[in-house]
Amino acid sequence: MKYAIGVDIGTSGTKSVLFDMTGKVMASAVIEYPLYQERNGYAEQEPADWYNASIGTIKKVISESGVNAEDITGIGLSGQMHGLVMLDENNEVIRKSIIWCDQRTAAECEEITRKTGKKRLVEITANPALTGFTASKILWVRNNEPENYKRCRHILLPKDYVRFMLTGVYATEVSDASGMQLLDVPGRCWSDEILEKLDIDRSLLADVYESVDITGYITKEAAELTGLKAGTPVVGGAGDNAAAAVGTGIVSDGKAFTTIGTSGVVYAHTSSVQIDPEGRVHTFCCAVPGCWHIMGVTQAAGLSLKWFRDNFCSEEMKQAEEQGVSEYYIMDREAEQISIGADKLIYLPYLMGERTPHLDPDVRGMFFGLSAMHTKAHFIRAIMEGVAFSLRDCKNIISGMGTDISDMMACGGGGTSPLWRSMLADLYNCPVKTVSCKEGPALGVAILAFVGTGVYESVEKACEIMIKTDKTQTPDPERNAEYEKYYRIYNKLYGSIKENCSELAAL
Repeated sequence: MKYAIGVDIGTSGTKSVLFDMTGKVMASAVIEYPLYQERNGYAEQEPADWYNASIGTIKKVISESGVNAEDITGIGLSGQMHGLVMLDENNEVIRKSIIWCDQRTAAECEEITRKTGKKRLVEITANPALTGFTASKILWVRNNEPENYKRCRHILLPKDYVRFMLTGVYATEVSDASGMQLLDVPGRCWSDEILEKLDIDRSLLADVYESVDITGYITKEAAELTGLKAGTPVVGGAGDNAAAAVGTGIVSDGKAFTTIGTSGVVYAHTSSVQIDPEGRVHTFCCAVPGCWHIMGVTQAAGLSLKWFRDNFCSEEMKQAEEQGVSEYYIMDREAEQISIGADKLIYLPYLMGERTPHLDPDVRGMFFGLSAMHTKAHFIRAIMEGVAFSLRDCKNIISGMGTDISDMMACGGGGTSPLWRSMLADLYNCPVKTVSCKEGPALGVAILAFVGTGVYESVEKACEIMIKTDKTQTPDPERNAEYEKYYRIYNKLYGSIKENCSELAAL
């Protein structure tokens, strides 16, 4: 039996999972780390935390599984996208990584648009200039921390920093590189035109591979730290959402998934390049060679519920510990007792600005319709519905581009909630399924490792064998009609607060 390890470098923690060739989980381990927010709209992390967590979790899954390192055919890396890691000439990290949900780069987005031209930028990178993307972060450091920029010799994405530490190789792959705003997305290579217009030296960037390509091999030092065999191949892997797509079998036209992690995503596979000229959704290369995906993003999906949990749900956390269950299970049970619409309480999930359908770094979250009758359970229900409304926005835009979605999967931590899946099915008005293995991104990059090392001939073939459908949530026409009443009001609220949020941000 052959095995592969998928390492998922997320925002809240890193998870490593060891799989066999059938997709069976042999062992899993997670190590968490902090997020630093020194100012409103800022978000940073320490790259060393990602690496240490990767080393620790890989070592643990090998140890706990009892699998011989000789039988581990390869490693796949998944990671949070867009984060900026800058290394000096000694390969030392220059500053904390500015990560995906940071919103400080509005001025740099204007600079990018001015220098490249909005139409041409979208034609090449398939997206307008966005605060979350890496290019604007690079310009922000150059504009605000010139000494740090002057020291920079290498620019890497989060998972690719871990790759470098494991293999000594500077490499990335097309799905993650698509989110840097420096890649020619239709051509699947760095854009010399964009780099020239933004005056970014090509030598700072890693080489670009397809997701199934072998990019390097585990070094002797990394082998000693992890228990892996030196020389174990490390494949390109994928950005977190492209990895989750493979891990849920979204590898052919007509298939899509919704994930509710820290952010929320609606992701649809396409075998041809489709670009929204308004930039409301993103088109990236996907992990299947020669294919792409369209993706709508809600910045604060699971983050909204986590924020509420951390600040207001100490009782639920204590109760969950006593019962030996997740606090989110307790919160779900409370929300289930509240009717659709949370007794006229509507939540806008804009804690970190928003990307789809509103490209607005200044907009902030709110509860609308708050009354003295509302309880904690109402807030939980409203948060879950507000996130589901935002994800419905994403799906509407993708469908409006002519991408037919006939098969919707759910994944991420929020995807394990029957209540949240029910909301999505009712709002999408289509069945929402789950897969039996809940390790979406980690499984996805393990599949890529199996393909890259020749265990399976293609991503599609590997998915047929390794991925199995579990539960199906069907839509209810009556619930759909009830949700529509609140969704119509939700859709009007952004226009009502947009100008006020801009004024607030300017203070």
